[in-house]
Amino acid sequence: MIRVLVADDQALVRGALAAMLALERDIEVVAQAGSGAEALREALRTTPDVALIDVQMPDGDGLAVTAELRAALPACRVVICTTYGRPGYFTRAMGAGAAGFVVKDALPEQLIDAVRRVHAGLRVVDPALAAESLASGASPFTEREREALRAAAGGASAVQIARTLHLSHGTVRNHLSSAIGKTGAGTRAEALRIAEANGWL
Repeated sequence: MIRVLVADDQALVRGALAAMLALERDIEVVAQAGSGAEALREALRTTPDVALIDVQMPDGDGLAVTAELRAALPACRVVICTTYGRPGYFTRAMGAGAAGFVVKDALPEQLIDAVRRVHAGLRVVDPALAAESLASGASPFTEREREALRAAAGGASAVQIARTLHLSHGTVRNHLSSAIGKTGAGTRAEALRIAEANGWL
């Protein structure tokens, strides 16, 4: 039996994925989680063979969880299952140690096949997304630029961001200006749109 953990913050999606996988004779869903922290706890408790993890979750996104899970349970293979097939997410997921990357609108047979293939030691990636990731390249941002831009997403001012990140106002302005320049955008809002579209945040 392939022991699987399903982590997704949307209960309906999580339940549907778990129910679909449970119909297979060689797959057993041993745990479900609605957040990054819960996914780690459940993985340590149940030691699954494969973890199916969403990207955007509270208390630790799927990419951070992937890296932590690979460090804590090296035998557990991770498949990122997301609505957002963005090149930046794909690149970061592979860098974090994911063995597979599939989008939620894939056919059920493809998702089930992905679980079986990564369990067998293979990698499963969408060829078009892999090609797009190579074409768009890695994120151009430093970690601080990413943090500043991510903090700006809610409309916070540079002063508010500086307080949140424990940096000076001038440093935050420099990080934001650099991030805007690297995207070729004219405004912070435009830079955010470009960064989010590429999965760089």
